[in-house]
Amino acid sequence: MVSWMICRLVVLVFGMLYPAYASYKAVKTKNIREYVRWMMYWIVFALFMAVETFTDIFISWFPFYYEIKMAFVLWLLSPYTRGASMLYRKFVHPSLSRHEKEIDTYIVQAKERSYETVLSFGKRGLNIAASAAVQAATKGTGQGACETVTLIMSVGPTRKWSPSHQPGPERSRW
Repeated sequence: MVSWMICRLVVLVFGMLYPAYASYKAVKTKNIREYVRWMMYWIVFALFMAVETFTDIFISWFPFYYEIKMAFVLWLLSPYTRGASMLYRKFVHPSLSRHEKEIDTYIVQAKERSYETVLSFGKRGLNIAASAAVQAATKGTGQGACETVTLIMSVGPTRKWSPSHQPGPERSRW
């Protein structure tokens, strides 16, 4: 438990906060060399965080797991070892370059599907709401469905229902 807490603190401070501030400084000074260094770091760190999600679940029982993870984050960050740059140049960049077209195609498809899914869920939600309103209208007040739906629509979200809001004979029906 103590190792986990210390590891979270080390990853937060040395894996995220310090690199975020150093990235801010690189942007502020417009130092291209530092831009590149920190972009490589963030790409490798993002991959580390993705992998960490699963390793925390499946192998955190391994002896010295959290200590190894802390050492890895410090190794990535260290200007002496240049761990993030080395991993990026040897593994990440070549792999992404090989699969770039496939990844781009997948991202475009995911965007298109997500838009279609949002529209589909929106339509379903409206259909469910309309069905619920009609069911409430036919069961709840004894009035006709059209009158109750008119009542529900006339009350609106800001007014509370009261008997005076009931549609009378002077109101037109659908």
